[in-house]
Amino acid sequence: MALAVNIRNRIKILKKEYDRLRLGKESLLRIIDEAEIPESVYNSNAIENSTLTLKETEKILLEMEVSRDISLREVFEAKNLARVINYIQGKPFEPLTEAMLLLFHNMLLGNIDEAIVGRFRKKHEYVRVGTHIAPSPEHIERMIKQIFLAYSSDHETYFLEKIAKFHLDFETIHPFNDGNGRIGRVLVNYQLFGLEFPEIIIRDKEKKEYYRAFDQYRDDKNTKSMEMLFACALAESLHKRLAYLRSETIITLTEYAGKLGKPVPTVLNAAKRQTIPAFREKGIWKIGIK
Repeated sequence: MALAVNIRNRIKILKKEYDRLRLGKESLLRIIDEAEIPESVYNSNAIENSTLTLKETEKILLEMEVSRDISLREVFEAKNLARVINYIQGKPFEPLTEAMLLLFHNMLLGNIDEAIVGRFRKKHEYVRVGTHIAPSPEHIERMIKQIFLAYSSDHETYFLEKIAKFHLDFETIHPFNDGNGRIGRVLVNYQLFGLEFPEIIIRDKEKKEYYRAFDQYRDDKNTKSMEMLFACALAESLHKRLAYLRSETIITLTEYAGKLGKPVPTVLNAAKRQTIPAFREKGIWKIGIK
């Protein structure tokens, strides 16, 4: 399904302004990217049922002591995912390959489960997500090649629709024994980086909507929900960076609602739909004002 023209136009206008303002401000954008890593790690791991809070994730990544006993696995899950994100942020872009995918998985699962790290599922290794049973191992390599080829050879489809379809297909294949969701979300951002867009964060608070998008795709090949989720996340990411690039005063959405004399829920709803230039930092909705 195609994203509405008004949404495409909004993204186009934001990207044009972002490209204009970011010249000479690469160091500021690097700082924003680095500051977002704990949020990216926390949310991606939380979607996979990690018990770590955002504050605990930040402390682990800063090598600080955490006030409760945390499993070594969760510590490595946080550190490893941050390592992958750091790697793709600093890496010159190259078209995605199977070898690159396996490298990302190796980095993600290292020190966690060496028996399955850096490889696809093998014979007799089956997985399911909810009621979805992933394809048999013998089909994985062929199916991964197919979605890579479909993505790289499609020069007509709108980029967010392509990325959403790739993500839906990748997670449906579920090529690994573990780490599929986190790797899949890394690949979304790698594809965005290749188009010179900033990263997006799929948040744990949107988990139900995110999983519903997979159900809709598996039931009737409907891609619209995932496309809309990605479009809102990308608009939010651009709004955040534009606020900093313009040197705007950043206030909470609650303060902003008070200035407008509008109910907070009304303004919050507009933020969620990205009809105002609002964004989240550490889960708190904010907005830049001149």
